[in-house]
Amino acid sequence: MQVEEVFSSKPRMKIMKIIAHLGELNISEIARRIKVNYSTTNQHLRVLEDENIFRQRTYGRIRLYRFNEHSPKAKAVKNLIEVWEKEDKESDL
Repeated sequence: MQVEEVFSSKPRMKIMKIIAHLGELNISEIARRIKVNYSTTNQHLRVLEDENIFRQRTYGRIRLYRFNEHSPKAKAVKNLIEVWEKEDKESDL
């Protein structure tokens, strides 16, 4: 998958921003926060996991998602979000 395909989805971008801020969430909470149904959220998470940006940990039936700290792509995406939002906050001052 090309970079523009990963970044072209607004829900996927929202998911990455939420996880960048909170660190780790389960799929139901992610779906609730981005106001998208469970199935659609699951599809977006699968793309992010396939691209090695996210990883999941499973506890029984609960799946928790977080950035894959061993992935250069994940580090770059997380850094982009942090820098972008820092710049936005500074420009608001």
